[in-house]
Amino acid sequence: MISSPHPLDHLVLPTVNIALARERLGKLGFTVAPDARHPFGTENACVFFADKTYLEPLGVASQEQCETSIADGNVFVARDQAYRFRVSEDGFSAVVFGTDDAAVDDKRFRAATISAGRMLDFSRPMRMPDGTQTTAGFRLAFAADLRAPDFLAFCCQRINPLPADRGALERHENGVTGIARVAMSATKPAAFRSFFEHVVGNPRIFEHSFGLTIKAANADIELLTPQGIEAFYDLRVGDHDPGLRARAILFKTRDLSVTSSHFAANGVTYTRKNNRILARLAPEQGALFAFEEIA
Repeated sequence: MISSPHPLDHLVLPTVNIALARERLGKLGFTVAPDARHPFGTENACVFFADKTYLEPLGVASQEQCETSIADGNVFVARDQAYRFRVSEDGFSAVVFGTDDAAVDDKRFRAATISAGRMLDFSRPMRMPDGTQTTAGFRLAFAADLRAPDFLAFCCQRINPLPADRGALERHENGVTGIARVAMSATKPAAFRSFFEHVVGNPRIFEHSFGLTIKAANADIELLTPQGIEAFYDLRVGDHDPGLRARAILFKTRDLSVTSSHFAANGVTYTRKNNRILARLAPEQGALFAFEEIA
């Protein structure tokens, strides 16, 4: 185990169409970065937050290039294509943690027999709102549990750091400042405790009547029973699948009235539960978005 838990880095949200995802996220009050294409056939349009986490809506730019990448052993693309085939073109497929050394994480995953395949190194250009361009480089180490074929975790090392000043991209009309929690469903949450102990790296873990709360360095990962998902997020999920599925994201906002006012002005359907605003699922969204006032 590593000495301290990894931080949450970003969340992967497959989408059938990047343009539609951009429209939906914009309506919710998020500032969306310019489109960017990966060198292996996928593309994204990210949403960056002040706490240095982000969302990665993920689209398919070239099906042919994706298939070639899979044949070459690209785990990221292979798992994305599998998710789209098994679950949906729109969804929530992966939770990503930050690391200073992905190679060390890869060795830990292999020792724990949870490696999902070989590491991936790549770089891509990134365009900023002012028109300037930089190159972002990444090294990824993948982990998976065979009992949960529709969920992927990986650790992401920034080889060429993203620009430190992303202020324009980190300001959002809905008042969101970051990600507080990620909620996943499993009929037996405790079955995946060991998996997350290895992936996050020595986290504190709390058991409760609805499952487990795993403390990453900067956010909580909740493994909840279907009853827990309904109790906390008013979201009904079936109990026929014993595997693990990513379901909801809880965002931090300084002032919930700003969030609700933006939603009302933009015709966003939402409900309130447990001092939270819940934005209903939409095809171009892929996950339930919850908002809570957290300083």
